Amino acid sequence: MSDQTPKIRIRGLRKRFGAKRVLDGVDLDVPKGTSLVVIGGSGSGKSVLLKCILGLIEPDEGIIEIDGHDILKLPRRDREQARARIGMLFQAGALFDSLPVWENVAFGLLASHKATRSTARAQADNFLGQVGLAPTVGDLSPAELSGGMQKRVALARAIASQPDIMFFDEPTTGLDPIMGAVIDGLIVDCVKRLGSTAIAITHDMASARRIGDQAAMLLNGKIIWSGAAAHLMDSGNAEVDQFTHGRREGPIQMELRR
Repeated sequence: MSDQTPKIRIRGLRKRFGAKRVLDGVDLDVPKGTSLVVIGGSGSGKSVLLKCILGLIEPDEGIIEIDGHDILKLPRRDREQARARIGMLFQAGALFDSLPVWENVAFGLLASHKATRSTARAQADNFLGQVGLAPTVGDLSPAELSGGMQKRVALARAIASQPDIMFFDEPTTGLDPIMGAVIDGLIVDCVKRLGSTAIAITHDMASARRIGDQAAMLLNGKIIWSGAAAHLMDSGNAEVDQFTHGRREGPIQMELRR
C-alpha cells in the first residue's frame, strides 16, 4: 500500500431494500490515520454504510477497499480477517447482560482463544483504565452501570483488539452534553493512541466537530458534501447548512410516510 492509497476507499456503493434506494452510488476516501464523520438525517443510509463495510449487509453494487484490496472480492477467510481489524462502538453499547463487565471487554480475546481467563482479566483491567474506569468496575454487571459508564465499557471492548480501523455509531446518543464531551474526548484519545483510522456517524454537531478531522454528508443515498469537520457549521452548502443548524425551512424537505 502506498502512502497515497486511502485506508478505506468506497466507490459506487449501492443498496436497495425493496423499492427503497438507501445507498445510491456512495463514493468515499478515508486516509490512513484520519477520523471521518458522516452526518445525515434519519434513514439517510449512515448505518447501512457501516454495515456494508462490516459485512453485516451485502451491497448490491460497488467497491469497498481496505488498504487497496476490494474486500467484496476476497475469499471468505481473507474477507473475515480484514474485517477482524475493525473495532466497533455500537449506538446502544450492545453489552452482554449475562456477563460481568470484564468479560464484555475481553469477549473477543476469550472467544478467539487468544488469552487465558487470567490474562484476559488483566488486559480487560488495562483497557478499562484507558477509558477512566477502575478495575473493580470489571466485577459489576452492565445493568449496574450508568449510561455513560456503559459507553466507556463498550469503548474499552472496541479497543481491546487493538484495531487499526474503528467505527462509532452515534457515540453520544442518550448522554447529557458533559458526558457526551467526555466520551468524545476518550474516543479521540483512543484513536490517536492506536493510530487508527476512524469513521463515526452522528446527529450531534458538537460531537462531529470534536471527533472528526473530515466530514461528509449523506442525502438521498449520495455524498453531497465533504470537507473539514471544522467547517460543518459554515460549509457553504445549502443542504448541509440547513441540517447542521437544524432549520425547518430549506432545500431538504421531510418525506411523508406512505
